[in-house]
Amino acid sequence: MIEFYLDGRSGLSPYLQLVQQVRHALRLGLLREGDQLPTVKDVVARLAINPNTVLKAYRELEHDGLVTARPGVGTFVTRTLADTTLAAHGPLRQELRRWLARARKAGLDDESIEALFMTTFRSLAQEDIA
Repeated sequence: MIEFYLDGRSGLSPYLQLVQQVRHALRLGLLREGDQLPTVKDVVARLAINPNTVLKAYRELEHDGLVTARPGVGTFVTRTLADTTLAAHGPLRQELRRWLARARKAGLDDESIEALFMTTFRSLAQEDIA
């Protein structure tokens, strides 16, 4: 089961953070069809957020066809976002772990690592477009 967290520095609203975390877990194969999402009550207790925030996130995921709510039972995954590239994730994750270790050894903090990654990612995406 997925465990949600909130990042006050992300710039995303809490409900969008929940949606994004579910979508990432589905894309990485961490959540599969039939898996149950945490109950609204559990998420509210763990994150100290408004129940309507969790409900809004779950409704958006349901609207996207990724989950379905079963009244009195819970919310369940109905579709995954994992694709044929899932097998490549393991080696890439190991390579990324080594890169992160080198970045930390070089003295970069989390924000610096994230900034370096995102600017490089966006720059490469722009080069691919051009």
